[in-house]
Amino acid sequence: MRVALLSPLPPEQTGIADYAAHWRRAVQSAGVHVLTPLQGQKPLHSFEAARRWVAERDWSKVDVVHAELGGGRHSEFFVLKALAAMPAHPRLSATVHDPERLVWRPVSALWRRLDAVRWLPGAVSKALAVLVDPHTLWAERRLARRLDGVVTLTQTGAQRLSRRMKLPSGRVRVIPHGTLPLPVQPLPLLAPVRLLYFGFIYAGKGIEDLVDALGRLRQQQPELAGQVRLTIAGGTAPDIAFGGRHSYLDGLRARAASMGLQDQIEWVLDVDERDIPELVGRHHVMVLPYRESRKLALMGQMRGTSGALAWAVAAGRGVITSDARAFAEEISHGNGQAYPQGDVAALTEVLAGVLREPERVAHWARAAQALSEQRTWSRTGRAFAAYFSALKTGVSELSDSALGAPQPATSSSGGAR
Repeated sequence: MRVALLSPLPPEQTGIADYAAHWRRAVQSAGVHVLTPLQGQKPLHSFEAARRWVAERDWSKVDVVHAELGGGRHSEFFVLKALAAMPAHPRLSATVHDPERLVWRPVSALWRRLDAVRWLPGAVSKALAVLVDPHTLWAERRLARRLDGVVTLTQTGAQRLSRRMKLPSGRVRVIPHGTLPLPVQPLPLLAPVRLLYFGFIYAGKGIEDLVDALGRLRQQQPELAGQVRLTIAGGTAPDIAFGGRHSYLDGLRARAASMGLQDQIEWVLDVDERDIPELVGRHHVMVLPYRESRKLALMGQMRGTSGALAWAVAAGRGVITSDARAFAEEISHGNGQAYPQGDVAALTEVLAGVLREPERVAHWARAAQALSEQRTWSRTGRAFAAYFSALKTGVSELSDSALGAPQPATSSSGGAR
C-alpha cells in the first residue's frame, strides 16, 4: 500500500504539521508506505499552479492520496482539486481538521488578486472574504463530493461536516487524534494547584480570558487565589493562515501585571517537543479557553479539536475547556469540564470549584489515562491502514468499529458540571 500524504510537516510550526509527523510514523508502522511529495515545496496558491505541479508527477503507482486539510492552507486543497480533475487518478482522501468546512479561506482567483493589495484595510479584506464565501463553500462542497473518503477527529466534527458539505451518510469516518504512550506520572502535590495553558500563543486562543479569570479570582476570592499557579507555555511564532498580532504576548504580560499576577504566572516559550510530557506532567490541569472567530462565525462553525488536548490525554491530565470547537465531546469521557466560551465569570467559577474540590483533579486524571489507552498512535495507525485498504478495494461503507477506532462515550457524566 502506497499513500501520498499532502500536508505541512515540521519544521513548519503548526498543529497540523505536528499531527502529520506523528501520523506518518504511526501509519508507516502499520505497514503503509507514506510518500510526502509536498515536503519542501513552496506553497501552491492557485489551482493553475497545483494543476501544473500535479501534471509533472507520476501518480500511477500511488494507491491513495491523503491530505491534511485545515489552518486555512490552500496547497493541499488545490492539489486534491487538480487530482480530482484528472481522467484517471488514485483514490482521494482527506482528514479535515477544521470541520464544518474544508478550507474556510476564499479560493477564487479574484479574491487572491484583491487580497494581494497591501494597502487594503484589514476590515475591507475581511468583508471581501465574507462576500465571496458562497463561492468558497461551493468549491468546498464540489471537492468533498469527489473525495472517496473523509476523516474527522470527532463525532461532532463528522456530523457538522457531513451536513454542511452535503455528504452521504457513511462517507465521513471518525478516527480520534492519536496519543503517545507516555509513562504515567503521578499528580504533583495539590499545594498549589498548577494550571497549564499549552499551545501556540496568539489572538483567538482566549488566553486573555484565563488571565482575567485569575485576576477576578484574586479580587473576589483572595483566599482561593493564593492556592493556584498558572503556566502559559507554547510557541510564539506559528505559521498560521489567519494572521496574528506581534504584540499579543507583550499585551498578555502587561494584562497580567496590571492585575498583580506576576508571581502567579510562569512563561515557558517555544517548548521543544521532547520537553512536553514533563511540562504537562508537572501540572494538574490543562486549560484551553479558546474563542470562536467572529469572522469565521459568519461562515460557519469550526468544530475541530486540539493537539494540546491530545497531549493532556496522553499525559493523564484533565482539561478545563471552553465550549468552542468540539471540546465538549473531547472532555465528555469524564476527563474535564467545559464552560461557555468568552464567559470570564463562568471560567472563574470553574477554577474556584477546582480549588474548593481538588479531588476533581484526580478524577479527571484517571479518566484521561483510561482514554489515552484507547487512543495510542499505534492504534490510530492501524485504523488508517484499515481505512486505506477499504478505499483501495472500493468499500464505500465501513464502520468506525471496523476501522479499530475508539468509540465515543455513551455518557457525558463528568463533562460540564
